Amino acid sequence: LTWETLEGVVKHNGPLLGDNAKGPVPESILAYNGLQDLELDTWPSIEAQVAALSDDIAYNNHDIDDGLRAGLFTIEDLGDIPLVGPTFKAVEAKYPGIEPPRLIHESIRRLIDHMVNDLLAETRRRLAEIEPRSSEDIRRVGRPVVAFSDEMRQNDRALRRFLFARMYRHFRVNRMTSKARRVVRELFSIFLAEPECLPTEWFHLAGPPGSANTARVVTDYIAGMTDRYALDEHRRLYDVHDRP
Repeated sequence: LTWETLEGVVKHNGPLLGDNAKGPVPESILAYNGLQDLELDTWPSIEAQVAALSDDIAYNNHDIDDGLRAGLFTIEDLGDIPLVGPTFKAVEAKYPGIEPPRLIHESIRRLIDHMVNDLLAETRRRLAEIEPRSSEDIRRVGRPVVAFSDEMRQNDRALRRFLFARMYRHFRVNRMTSKARRVVRELFSIFLAEPECLPTEWFHLAGPPGSANTARVVTDYIAGMTDRYALDEHRRLYDVHDRP
């Protein structure tokens, strides 16, 4: 990976050191930074900043869709949320009697459009203000260049608060999270204690059972799993009737 790609992966949410840092730096990042300086006290490139906010737009809007379809909240529950409520009401007013699936699809499409256009407008405004001449100007400006307007930022926070309370902390979601946590914990425990259960290519990278090197290899192996693969691997290891 190029330096710029690694920097973007590590700092896409902002600096990890200095006045703008939001928390302690993970040990793995500090260890790598000792080998190659990623300038952890600066903002990342424009590309990384775009990727971070594009991710936020996609996740928040898809979570509205998922929450509605899963029955965790209703369209009526969204009514008081800035931007979200008015957007749903505007679609209902334009298409009276519209079926709920089409209402949801069109409203979310409009929400994404509102957020993207706001992001573009505010980013253009900041670029005109800063007048950067190089990527280093972007990194050293001391604040993000790719951003929402103040109003959209407040709208985004209101949506996040709603999703946190009504979706991310819903008892059904908490139960699934608890199951996932147990699956990951049990996978880690068995591979750490019995690295010979790892696939051959991973076993060759591991060290003795319980060692720090084995823990690192097991962590990397589990981190690369999809949800389905992790569940399948857990079943193969713990279900005595399943084929290994």
